[in-house]
Amino acid sequence: MSLEKLLAPIADFLLCETPQSWIDEAIKPENLPTLLIDHANCELKAAQTAMLLLRRYAVDKPSSDALLAWLKPYEDFVYRKVGNGDFSNYINLSKKLMSKSDFEHGDELISKMVLLIKEELHHFQQVWEIMQSRGVTYDNLTASRYARGMMKGVRTHEPAKLSDTLICGAYIEARSCERFAKLAPYLDAELEKFYVSLLRSEARHFQDYLSLATKISATNIDERVTFFGEKEAQLIQLPDTEFRFHSGLPQL
Repeated sequence: MSLEKLLAPIADFLLCETPQSWIDEAIKPENLPTLLIDHANCELKAAQTAMLLLRRYAVDKPSSDALLAWLKPYEDFVYRKVGNGDFSNYINLSKKLMSKSDFEHGDELISKMVLLIKEELHHFQQVWEIMQSRGVTYDNLTASRYARGMMKGVRTHEPAKLSDTLICGAYIEARSCERFAKLAPYLDAELEKFYVSLLRSEARHFQDYLSLATKISATNIDERVTFFGEKEAQLIQLPDTEFRFHSGLPQL
């Protein structure tokens, strides 16, 4: 599939494109360390989000513990500066996850989210290797307002809470994919090749989240998709105080 065909559903899904002023800010050489660090953080956050969904809704206690153990070395390294950044022994999950018997969509959620976690952790490793090759120190960064702003609209009762969370996940993944594609032509050859390589898995992630939301919701999700789409577009198009991978317009 061509990149144009791959990106077409994402363009249809998102209600706005990334503004050129954000791209102009992102490609400034002085912003490359922040871009790479926050990109790595986003990959880990995506894996954590998928893990939390599995632990909350889909798996039994031993499986939940196995998920925690899978991500712990990555979290220790990023948040507690423990370890040397070699994750070669933590690529795969240590055990088969068991679905809760009372959750109808448990097996499908497990199948899609485990693959997503594995891919996001692999992408995290790739970004970290690029950072190392360029002498970028993994400094702490504050999180952008983006994901927090999206999650403020999530309802608190089930199954609406899960469905809304999955819709938010779809928008976050779709925006990541769109920004990879927007940035790639402006970057050096190594980063351009890397960002283009991420597009296929990221495009599928957004569709997986949306498919799950459709199946889990007790009602048609079109209204909620529009609600979160408008919220997402607002976050992207309003001025932002900090430059991050999902930040809005840079303040001049």
